[in-house]
Amino acid sequence: MNETLTASTSPQSTSLRKRILTGDRPTGQLHLGHYVGSLRNRVALQHEYETYILIADVQALTDNFERPEILRRNIRQVVLDYLAVGLDPQKCAFVVQSLIPEIAELTIFYLNLVTLARVERNPTVKTEIQQKFGNEVPLGFVCYPVSQAADITAFGAHLVPVGDDQKPMIEQCREIVGRFNRLYGETLVMPEGMYGEISRLPGTDGQAKMGKSLGNAISLADDEATVTQKVMSMFTDPNRLTGKEPGTVEGNPVFTYHDAFNPNRERVEELKELYRRGGENEKGKPLLGDVQVKRELANVLNEMLEPIRTRRAEFARDETYVWDVIRDGTQRGKERAAEVMDDVRSAMKIDYGSVE
Repeated sequence: MNETLTASTSPQSTSLRKRILTGDRPTGQLHLGHYVGSLRNRVALQHEYETYILIADVQALTDNFERPEILRRNIRQVVLDYLAVGLDPQKCAFVVQSLIPEIAELTIFYLNLVTLARVERNPTVKTEIQQKFGNEVPLGFVCYPVSQAADITAFGAHLVPVGDDQKPMIEQCREIVGRFNRLYGETLVMPEGMYGEISRLPGTDGQAKMGKSLGNAISLADDEATVTQKVMSMFTDPNRLTGKEPGTVEGNPVFTYHDAFNPNRERVEELKELYRRGGENEKGKPLLGDVQVKRELANVLNEMLEPIRTRRAEFARDETYVWDVIRDGTQRGKERAAEVMDDVRSAMKIDYGSVE
């Protein structure tokens, strides 16, 4: 765990491969929604792309500004999750957003290219405002799609692996890049979004989205008993009162999770068929009760999460290594962002530092 990391020997520093930018707000431990939405893609793609993973602490302040002290703890938790799922700090630069001043500078430039009305039409922004705020909406929150565009373009990212709910953000980023390039010349890379196979993982309570703040998430770090308890409390078909009635699979969170995580596709289809059919056996018991479907899901999830939990515990024992990874990745990110900003200032004819 104490392997030395240096920016000068990093493959990122000399790589000519295309680049990825992705990341998360450090608001707590990551969960299964993050895993199917983006993390699985990141692990697979880190071998092919120059990869920057942004820990978006500035964006996290938009709804945690009254308690900023929690961010340091959460940053470490997020990086532990990254390491546990298999992201390699030799292949990925884990970058703390607030330590890259070029992002803030680029955000200011972009604010002149976007109208308030356009930001307010962003469906992700509208939904989150309804969930988190009343009439007192911080301007920093309203503007975070612009900051997110700066996150992506500050590293010259070609590809952005994100969850399906982030499509409006990618579209807005592409609009900003397009307008910048039309005004100042072809300078910025036009990013493409890459979305997980599962468009959105519902919460354990049946809500459309799993979220830490909603209390309906299964964290990657949850122990076996906690995972089992959360699965056994999941919503299923409310019309299935005895377990003998024909059940609905479509939109049923338990089956959505089986589709996302159960590698035994034959068994999943068998469960669906029995559930839809309903009925009872010769002893008058349901052919397939909701409890059995949930138990099988809990077993699948715990089998998948066990190696992640084990690796996480190993990394957590070495406090120094985690922060070394963060410092090294942030330095690599600074170097890349500085190169991009040199090009941006030159294109805008504001590279005053080069004037003699």
